[in-house]
Formats: sequence, C-alpha cells, structure tokens
Amino acid sequence: MIKAIFLDIDGTMVSFETHIMPDNTRAALCAARRRGVKVFVATGRHTSDINNLGDMEFDGYITLNGAYCMVGEEVVFKRSIPHEDIEAFVRYGEQVRSSPVPCFFVEADRVVANMDDEEIRRMSDLVKFVPRPVIPQRQLIDKEIFQLTAFFPHAEEASIMKHLPGCCSTRWYPTFTDIIARDVDKSVGLAKIGEYFGISVAEMMSFGDGGNDINMLRYAGTGVAMGNADDEVKHAADYITTSVDEDGIGHALRHFGII
Repeated sequence: MIKAIFLDIDGTMVSFETHIMPDNTRAALCAARRRGVKVFVATGRHTSDINNLGDMEFDGYITLNGAYCMVGEEVVFKRSIPHEDIEAFVRYGEQVRSSPVPCFFVEADRVVANMDDEEIRRMSDLVKFVPRPVIPQRQLIDKEIFQLTAFFPHAEEASIMKHLPGCCSTRWYPTFTDIIARDVDKSVGLAKIGEYFGISVAEMMSFGDGGNDINMLRYAGTGVAMGNADDEVKHAADYITTSVDEDGIGHALRHFGII
C-alpha cells in the first residue's frame, strides 16, 4: 500500500511548456491526499524558488536534491558542502579557468550568484527565478553552502569534480549541474522523511524526469518516470507514465489504484 508520494517539480509536476502545474495534476494529488496518502516535493530548487505550485499543500519538502529536508518549519535533515570544497571550486575558476565558473551559491536562507552571466539569465528565465544578488565568490567561502548550481558543459565536469572530493554532481539540464555534498541525493531525502513518519520504502512512490531523480526512482518501492523523461531515467523506473502535459501523474496514480 502506497502511503507517501515524492515528486520532482520541473518536468514532473510542472510543464516546461506552460511553467505551471496542470489542473489535472493538481486534482490527482489532492485526491491522493484525501485518501490519506502523504505528498512530498522532491526538488533541486531552494524553498524560495518553489514559485510554480500555486496554493497546493504538501506534507513536506526535500529541497536542494536532498541536502535540505523539511516538514513544516522543522528541518529533519541537512548536509552542507565541505568548506574546503567550496574553496577548491573558487580556486579552480581563478587558477584553471582564469575566471570564475558562473554559479549560484545556495545557503539555507538565500541564493546568490557570483556574476551576471548570460547562461544564468537564460536558465533563470526558463524556470522563472527572480534575479539573484551578485556577491564576490571569495566572500562566500566561509558560508554554509548546501548547493552550487554551476554553469559549465558536461565535457568539463570530470575536470571540475576531481577538485571536489567531498561532492557529487547531479545534472538535470544540459547547461548546468547541481553540486551537493557527497552521499546526498533525493533518495537520502526519501529515507529521512520515511524515518520521520515511519513509512517504509515499500510504501513509497516517486516521480521524476531528470538525471537528479534517478536515485530516488530506484530507491522508492515504486519509481515512476514521466513520459517526457530521458531514456536513462526511464530505465531506472518501475513504470513509465505519460508526460506532464498528458496527465502523467494522474495516469500513474489511477494505474496503481491510488486514486
């Protein structure tokens, strides 16, 4: 019996075409909650950037790809990036690239950028982020940073990540990746939320479409890939539903008899 559903936002609950949650998705999730199923957000976004779910109520939030998890106002799990890795990331830009890697530095209560960059602006427009304050990155080394959203091509990823032994990279869009502490991902968030509520893995269902969803699709008792997901994501799932724009959430919930 499914007792908890965990859902990514972009491309899963929210359409990349309309940038809003379709009415049928909202209706399906509300129906599940009326039946006593708990519904959780599992996103790479910061809480301040969860701006496209309207007034939909959720039972908790896994944010920053599992690095910061909350139930109400209570933080049930958090893990920041080691300070030495933040310093190494800054140093890589200065010494290897000769210019900073365009990046969002994500703290518990704010998100700042280290520069005004074209790729940052393009991504912000895509997902409707508000403009970030620009802070010199050297001022951020001693801050508690939970995620680096760094803008570099996949071909440069191995070169950068070898300088960050305490981190892992999870990419859900071609132009940037989310860097978080090693051994943290959305599946860790599922485990921590499960412990908090006494919900077993077998009682969990997860939905996702991007590379940063793969581990939670594999972890949950039932992992559902959206029809618009990449093949790698689909291969990690137990079931492939239709796309976010084709009532994918509702289709899967009906298929499994949850609503």
